[in-house]
Amino acid sequence: MTNFPTVRLRRTRQNDKLRGLVRETRLHTDQLIYPLFVAEGINEPREISSMPGIMNWPLEHLGREVERIANLGIPAVLLFGIPNDKDEVGSQAYAEQGIIQQAIRRIKAEVPDMQVITDVCLCEYTSHGHCGVIHNGTVQNDASLQLLGQMALSHVEAGADIVAPSDMMDGRVGAIRSLLDEQGFNQAPIMAYSAKYASGFYGPFREAAGSTPQFGDRRSYQMDPANVREALREVELDIAEGADIVMVKPAMAYLDVIRQVRDACNLPIAAYNVSGEYSMIKAAAQNGWIDERRIVMEVLTGIRRAGADMVITYFAPEVAGWLKG
Repeated sequence: MTNFPTVRLRRTRQNDKLRGLVRETRLHTDQLIYPLFVAEGINEPREISSMPGIMNWPLEHLGREVERIANLGIPAVLLFGIPNDKDEVGSQAYAEQGIIQQAIRRIKAEVPDMQVITDVCLCEYTSHGHCGVIHNGTVQNDASLQLLGQMALSHVEAGADIVAPSDMMDGRVGAIRSLLDEQGFNQAPIMAYSAKYASGFYGPFREAAGSTPQFGDRRSYQMDPANVREALREVELDIAEGADIVMVKPAMAYLDVIRQVRDACNLPIAAYNVSGEYSMIKAAAQNGWIDERRIVMEVLTGIRRAGADMVITYFAPEVAGWLKG
C-alpha cells in the first residue's frame, strides 16, 4: 500500500527554483581548498602532463596565481613543494629558505587573507621518495617524528595558517602538537590526513611532485583500501593527539569512510578529491564521453553529501566560476 496519488514526490522537482528550495546538500566556494605545486628550478609555469590544466609553479608566478584564486572566492590553498636538492633525511623540508617556506612568505606578503595550508610529509624531499627516515630498508616511524615536527614548525614560523601531516606515521599529530605548543604556536591548527589509503589514485600526483618511492611502496604506513574500522581508529587517535580537522583521502572510492567518520566524530572533516580522480574526469571529458561540469558538480556534491565539510580539489577554480555564474 502507498499513499499515491495523494503523495507525489515529483511535485517538488518541477523546475530549478523549486528544486533549489528543497535541496538538502549544497556546494559552496567557501568549502573548497585548491592544491598548488611550487617548484624550484623553473622560470615559467609548467603543465603536469597527466593533470591537464594543473601546473608546477615557480615562486615568481605564485603570487599572481594565488591572487586569481582569491578573486574567485576560494578561501584556502594547500601547498606542496618540489625542491632542487633531495637527500636521505629530506633536509629541504624544514630548511628556513626551503621552497615551501619561501612560498608561504610570498603568499602572505602578496595575498595576506588567503588561508595557507601546508602538506607536512618528507616524500617530496627525500632521495628515496618515502615519507620517513629509512634504516635497513624500512621506514622508521619514531625516528621520523622529530623531522616532521621540525617541518611543521618551520612552516608555521614562515606564516602558514594550518599544517597538514600526510605521512601516516603513528604519533605524528601528537609530536607536532607538542612542538608547536612548546614554541608558542598553540593557536596553529592541525589538519590530519587521518584516513589516508594506499591508493592507486595517486599516480598523477607522483608525477607532479616527483615523489615516487625508489623502492617498495607505502603500504606499510598508508591504510589498506579494504579497511574502514581501522580508519575510525586512526581518526580517534588523531583527535586524542590534538588534531583540529581530520581528513579522508581519496574521496570518490571512500564515500562510505567519510560517512562513517562523520557519524563517529564532531570535528570538521576534509576530503581530498585526488589527482587520479581529477585526471579520469578530465580525460573522459576531453574525449567527449562525459559532460565535465555536470560530472564534477555531481562528484563534489556527493563528497559533501557523504559528510565532508570541506573538499580539497584540483577543480576548485572551475567550480568557483560555475557557482558564480
